[in-house]
Amino acid sequence: MKNTDVRILATYLPQFHPIPENDEWWGKGFTEWTNVGKAKPLFRGHYQPRVPADLGYYDLRLAEVRQQQADMAREYGIEGFCYWHYWFGNGKRLLEMPFNEVLNSGKPDFPFCLSWANHDWEDKLFTKNGPNRMLIKQLYPGEEDYIAHFNAVLPAFKDKRYIRVDNKPLFQIYSPLDFKEVSKFIEIWQNLAKQNGFEGIHFVGHTLSDEDFDPILKKGFDAVNIVRLFHFFKKEYTLPERAYIKMMRVWFNHGKLLDYRKLYKYFSSKDDERENCYPTIFPNWDHSPRSGRKGHIFINSNPEAFKKHVKLVLETVKNKAPQHKLIFIKSWNEWGEGNYMEPDLKFGRGYLEALKEAISEFS
Repeated sequence: MKNTDVRILATYLPQFHPIPENDEWWGKGFTEWTNVGKAKPLFRGHYQPRVPADLGYYDLRLAEVRQQQADMAREYGIEGFCYWHYWFGNGKRLLEMPFNEVLNSGKPDFPFCLSWANHDWEDKLFTKNGPNRMLIKQLYPGEEDYIAHFNAVLPAFKDKRYIRVDNKPLFQIYSPLDFKEVSKFIEIWQNLAKQNGFEGIHFVGHTLSDEDFDPILKKGFDAVNIVRLFHFFKKEYTLPERAYIKMMRVWFNHGKLLDYRKLYKYFSSKDDERENCYPTIFPNWDHSPRSGRKGHIFINSNPEAFKKHVKLVLETVKNKAPQHKLIFIKSWNEWGEGNYMEPDLKFGRGYLEALKEAISEFS
């Protein structure tokens, strides 16, 4: 690895294939595409629905699709996918099929790691039964379950494609501070890892707040992935901007509409220069396919603005040790949240090309 190399990991949503639970909750054949396809523009100029281009409305049960995704990601400078991993306790898993197929088939030959999405599943679609309807609860049954969880992911850790940091498999936890026994969990997994021939696990804690950085490290994590998606809410707005935001929320019961071109400078910070801080880059955000008018929406995102954002984040990692030049992309394919790198009909491969150009100019 050259000293100028950066390690770009793209989080990967596996909810593009039907499962019995989603059939029960939302109707037969539901996938993430269901919400994406039926989304409607909420105001003049609102880019909805978002239509996939090169890969189409794919089904992750198909090996050809998974290969095409990996080939595309590699072409534009992404080191690997960070698959969302769902373990709800007592062995209950969801959406595991695509990753299991990747693991068991050996294809695509593209690096990967896991991020445990340890949170409840709730109805966020503001349907007649929501938004407070609990779909499935995240449980932490104790040591026996923690051991079973480790054994379930051990084959992935042993795979030559698994992404490592300091020669340790990288494992991210989405809500580290909501897990009261997380320190015990980490201790158990570290011991099990060493018993299975590893030097340990490189634990990364995910957070939306800089204030969580030290508390997460104190729990036993090696590093923190900070997602500053809404840090600009803490910044000062001009009087017209505040009036506009208030008008949309009060008069139209609308989430905040915010200009990506003004926001991206808040997505990173000098704090990202810390060796054990892994920053995040965002192509966009638009939660309206899932939550309707109540979802926050970024407007005026485009590849040019995204490239400027990427270059700012790249600067924060340039002096780190090569293994720690890690940056997460949120996300590869979160179409229902409007943050995705995959091509669409409006921008084509524009965001991927912007990423590749920014990396090339950095190197």
